Amino acid sequence: MAFLPPWACALVGCISVSLAGAFSLSDLYPPLWNESPGQFSDYRVENGKYVIDPWVYSKRMGMYKILMNKTASYFEKFAPDNEQNFLWGLPLQHGWQYTTGRLVDPSRRTDCGYEYGDRLCISVDSWWADINYFLCALPFLAAVDSGIMGISSDQVLLLPPPKDQTKFCLNISSCQSSFPKTMKKWNALYKRLQSPSSSFDDLLKYLWDAHLSSLKDAYKIFEDRLEYYSKPEADFGRDWCVALDYLAAASFPTTFIQVSGFQKGLPPRVLVDGDKAPFISDFTDFQNTVLLVLNLLHQVDNATDCTPQSCNPCNSPAMSATETSAIYRTGNLTKSEAKGLERHPTVVQPIAGRTQ
Repeated sequence: MAFLPPWACALVGCISVSLAGAFSLSDLYPPLWNESPGQFSDYRVENGKYVIDPWVYSKRMGMYKILMNKTASYFEKFAPDNEQNFLWGLPLQHGWQYTTGRLVDPSRRTDCGYEYGDRLCISVDSWWADINYFLCALPFLAAVDSGIMGISSDQVLLLPPPKDQTKFCLNISSCQSSFPKTMKKWNALYKRLQSPSSSFDDLLKYLWDAHLSSLKDAYKIFEDRLEYYSKPEADFGRDWCVALDYLAAASFPTTFIQVSGFQKGLPPRVLVDGDKAPFISDFTDFQNTVLLVLNLLHQVDNATDCTPQSCNPCNSPAMSATETSAIYRTGNLTKSEAKGLERHPTVVQPIAGRTQ
């Protein structure tokens, strides 16, 4: 299995994108970050509870914003200005989903999310939106339950979507009863976060454990939503889920700069029939290469008994022509695709140093 490490390394935390030139963090914030609620009092109150509609983009983003604000003090020992808060990966991914049109109604039965309709609407039929719900509601409510958010456990309520309400938990008690293992993992993270002796790498392991548990819960429930998409987009969704296992195994630091850079390699729009990496004309070379690597990593993962835990994915610093040829033979990669990957060895770079 000598061919696996270079492929996994090209994806798993070894993708380093240069953010050249001067910039401020505010330039990279998710869309509508400044306009989204930043404190509980920005939401309406009914019967002593803060009522939040997570099916409106800015309202869901506000949940992330409050989570970032409330956890900022615990990351000061790693870096100033909340820069090393690894929870940044959650709102940044949500922003990428919004920007690339992945939160709209893929069935087109409604105008939810579309420019000609309600742009801020998040469709319950969107596979991406439903997966993201479990990576928003559960970490947010677990944070409330842990006491880290400064309100009591019965003071917040999430509004249900217009359909399939039973598939979603809406408050702490329902999330704990429906997804007990995952809620315990998020709670464990926040408990560890409050420990003065916690290290960055230690906390990162807790984060990925909870993240993958949320993803597993959601994927089992919403896999049928992928039927609304083109085959390339549905395959990309499945590829992305496999890729996260490898990101977790490599302890990819989901900090602001790392995730902002990584997302430059993700598809800038929903994939359609006929899209095939690395030959998508309106994608950058980097985006084509990352998409190709994601797909091949999934193929190799399916074809072997290798797991992210048993095969250390980031030991190899670069991909040679010999290694690329090996993947071509075993991973259904055409000769032209293999040559294309050889032309872009810079996608395989070590992770930039991080504060411990």
